[in-house]
Amino acid sequence: MDQNIKPTFRLYKGLPERDEISIPLRFHNQDLLRNLDPGKTIGQKKLINMWNRHHFTDGMVYVQLHHPQYKEDILVWAHPEPCSDDSMTCRWPEEASSITEKAEILNIIFTDGLLLFLIPTRLKDVQKDSFTIHLPDKGYILGPRRARRYLCQGIEVEVVQSGFEAHGRLVDFSALAFSVEVSPEATGSFRWFNADNPSTIHLYRNEQMIFSASCNCIRQTSDQAIRIIVFAPAIRRMSRFLKKKSRNPRVGVTPLPDITFDHPATKNKIKLDVYDLSTSGFAIYVSAEEDVLMTGMIIPDLTINYAGVLKIQCKAQVLYRREDKKKNSIHYGFVILDMDVVSYDRLSHIVINVIDPGIHIANEVDMDQLWEFLFESGFIYPKKYDLVQSHRQHMKETYRRLYRDNPEIIAQLTYQRNGRIYGHISLVRSYERTWMVHHLAASPFKNKRTGLQVLKQALRYIDGFCRLPAAGMDYLMFYFRPENSFPDHFFGGFARHLNNPRACSLDLFSYLSYPRSGVRQPLPAGWSLEPFISSDFGEVDRFYRNISGGLFLDILRLDKEQEDTESLSQLYARHGFKRSYQSFSLKHNGMLKVMFIVNQSDPGLSLSDFLNGIKIIVNDADGLPWEALSAAISQLVISFTIDKIPILIYPTSYLEAKGIPSKKQYNLWIMDVNYGRELSEYMMANTKMSLKFLIHFLIRKYLKK
Repeated sequence: MDQNIKPTFRLYKGLPERDEISIPLRFHNQDLLRNLDPGKTIGQKKLINMWNRHHFTDGMVYVQLHHPQYKEDILVWAHPEPCSDDSMTCRWPEEASSITEKAEILNIIFTDGLLLFLIPTRLKDVQKDSFTIHLPDKGYILGPRRARRYLCQGIEVEVVQSGFEAHGRLVDFSALAFSVEVSPEATGSFRWFNADNPSTIHLYRNEQMIFSASCNCIRQTSDQAIRIIVFAPAIRRMSRFLKKKSRNPRVGVTPLPDITFDHPATKNKIKLDVYDLSTSGFAIYVSAEEDVLMTGMIIPDLTINYAGVLKIQCKAQVLYRREDKKKNSIHYGFVILDMDVVSYDRLSHIVINVIDPGIHIANEVDMDQLWEFLFESGFIYPKKYDLVQSHRQHMKETYRRLYRDNPEIIAQLTYQRNGRIYGHISLVRSYERTWMVHHLAASPFKNKRTGLQVLKQALRYIDGFCRLPAAGMDYLMFYFRPENSFPDHFFGGFARHLNNPRACSLDLFSYLSYPRSGVRQPLPAGWSLEPFISSDFGEVDRFYRNISGGLFLDILRLDKEQEDTESLSQLYARHGFKRSYQSFSLKHNGMLKVMFIVNQSDPGLSLSDFLNGIKIIVNDADGLPWEALSAAISQLVISFTIDKIPILIYPTSYLEAKGIPSKKQYNLWIMDVNYGRELSEYMMANTKMSLKFLIHFLIRKYLKK
């Protein structure tokens, strides 16, 4: 392979760097000019319009000169002046004056990025800083490029290949290839660069990555200090996420959405139609002449426009490129890398509503209808209502604000017909990197099992949601009663099926309701209640790892330092809500016996108030009298504003051993979202209403009763 570049027609849309203006290029393509094709011409009128547009966009042209000293042809940049009469004028840059002073002017060459044009020169006037030619009758088209080329500025380049590193700048860009000017690291050498092997190329604008892909070297200069290298992507398709048996459905949307963005390499405004859409990406068609993209390109700020009124912001990457030669078009697929919760809700609503018009995501909910549904479906049963009825007014206001404004701490999906709600699921951000299933309820609609339909669409929603860094979802959690057949079959069944508590854990807690109005009890002698410290974590972790091996301690992040980002409390406060959690240790003579997690939030934020209660991990049941634990609880509950504080105690064997009656038990289901693919496949398989599934489900339900 010839690795040397002949610096000939490096013509672009855009402006050259200042130092490039003063550097003449050798002209080697004499064959292009010897046999000009009379059938490939451009008329005078069109030539003038293109020339003036070039001037309007501050473009530059190349002037072919014959160097008198070295007897060779060179190309020098020049500024076109407006053309309105019978002549054309070019102005020399100051940096080029010493080069052009004695040279012979031969031709003018310029480009629209895709086609090269030659204007034959018949000199009318020559000045020190400019020259004028007679307006020709026509210009010549020298030949089309396969893709439009653009000059680039302000983009840093990193080239990595098996230990070799080089850095520099992006020179030009097209949809098929790009050239870079790079120098090796101080301790490296271009002798280490193997042009026959792929390299990983990273492009940065303002320290933000805009391209990352494996590329092949097409050609390069031979200089050992600074080289210009032309690269082309080595692959046409990338895999951003693990493959699933069934991917999220793509839908055609009417009216047709479009995307707009500033091209990350050229900064040109781009607008393209979207022909299919999903919660994780979208696809477009472009004609070969409009092709300005490349596999691996990252677009930091892209807008999806829908129906002329809805704008959805996201960060996206070009995932694949496929040519359709019959239609002379290019098919591109994009993956959404990130977007905020509100934007994701808008996108999901468009996509899922096409699949099932009864599904609504993040729509403003009629609160009277929601409360009626929660009571009729049995989600709010008498004992649960007894716990929340005393602060029902505060709770109604909290829900009104949550489900009207849909802030980024809540995500919801409803199944509705004519405004009436038949199914509802919502997620609430419960810990720093964890979301909790807030509600999951359904009632039949015309003999349809709406619960399964809601669950299926919710899984599609969650599958795209958990991939977004802005969503802050590392874990998904869900509380449910073991005797509740529906969640136990689907969520509990998945944990048992996976049989890996580090991927999906299922911990059983005993439940107590502790009155705030009780007498504050003193701790027995030798006992202390104090803030949880990092040195206590090892003991709790050893206990929990051996008895459960699950994810409960992971969601608390007790062994992690606070990240330099907005905290959970600050996020809630920004939306006018309250949310915090603190950890305490109960010790006897300095030895850890219990860890408390004191959760506080707006009353009724969770109907079971699990975000407004106390979780207890008993790591030394034998050394913990009930009197000491009860006294510690009595001191912690005084900070709450609700009358009855939910207490969850783990493990359940503690209360049984002490003879303390527990009203009920709850499973805490937690999943690492890296296993979302397995959850989706399991759920989809189990939501197929086969006869075998129905028999299995009904038998399990009957046996539990």
